[in-house]
Amino acid sequence: MKRVLILALNFTFLIGSSYVNTIDNKNNGKSKTIIQQIKILSKSTKWRLVDSIELNFRTHHPQGMVKIGKYFYISSVETISKPEKFEIPEGGYDRTPGEGIGHLFKFNQKGNLISQITLGEGIIYHAGGIDYDGKYIWVAVAEYRPNSRSIIYRVDPVSLEAVKMFRFNDHIGGIIHNTHSHTLHGISWGSRRFYTWKLYQSIGALNLDEMTEYEVPEYGMKLNGNHYIDYQDCHYIVDQYMLCCGLNKYTILNLGQIAFGGLDLVDLDLHVAIHQIPIDKWVKPDLVMSNNPFYFEMHENHIRFYFMPEDDKSKLYIYDAIN
Repeated sequence: MKRVLILALNFTFLIGSSYVNTIDNKNNGKSKTIIQQIKILSKSTKWRLVDSIELNFRTHHPQGMVKIGKYFYISSVETISKPEKFEIPEGGYDRTPGEGIGHLFKFNQKGNLISQITLGEGIIYHAGGIDYDGKYIWVAVAEYRPNSRSIIYRVDPVSLEAVKMFRFNDHIGGIIHNTHSHTLHGISWGSRRFYTWKLYQSIGALNLDEMTEYEVPEYGMKLNGNHYIDYQDCHYIVDQYMLCCGLNKYTILNLGQIAFGGLDLVDLDLHVAIHQIPIDKWVKPDLVMSNNPFYFEMHENHIRFYFMPEDDKSKLYIYDAIN
């Protein structure tokens, strides 16, 4: 039965309902161009602000973002009580679980909330980075502490129906669906570990839409050799790549903290960053543009990026990366 359950996962990606009409980075002819454009981004790239749109609802702590057609979707963490660090680790944890609610918001280009759902259960409420594969939005919701537990969801972007796919014994802070190799790829707390789960196809397998939760697919793990930033949000690009955005904060003597942000183009076969780009745009010294979620798409002959660094009262910052 376990084999059949796992085989079911990929079948409906191939024969399921029609795809949502979208401009995305996976299923159109612009994918090759996007990769070429990413590879020529550098420290000399000019980040030109196109617009900043104030969101007309409380966003809490945004984590992941995708743009599907004319709508945006963000995952977010509403913290009711913050996790508190233990003086001495207890039960394998360095902090309490805290209390909160995981959200997925859908809003339009004017910043108006269209609809929303809550995700998670109990102390599993940290909704992390998200990805859109042309049919479903993938969301990992975890405990708000490292080395914990997660639930992997797929969400229909039209109905916002969420299905629990499987549970996993680690904090998964972001996830993407590699439609080329039929795999899921996730990052742990601080993106210190890469995970890969295999999705198999089988004609005649059980209908995914008639099932609820699945056993954990076969998976592997590799340590992340990049330490200058922690990834916050990642998106799959055709040809075995994902683009990840993140930051780290560094303390400078007599100046305090400064946040340093960047983008990494990661080879999913090797789980190695093959191209790295700094982001030198800040809201304030300790709040860089890549603080929270991001998204990107081709616009004319360059890449357009979307950032949302602020919590609660957020703005959507739109930048064109010009070489």
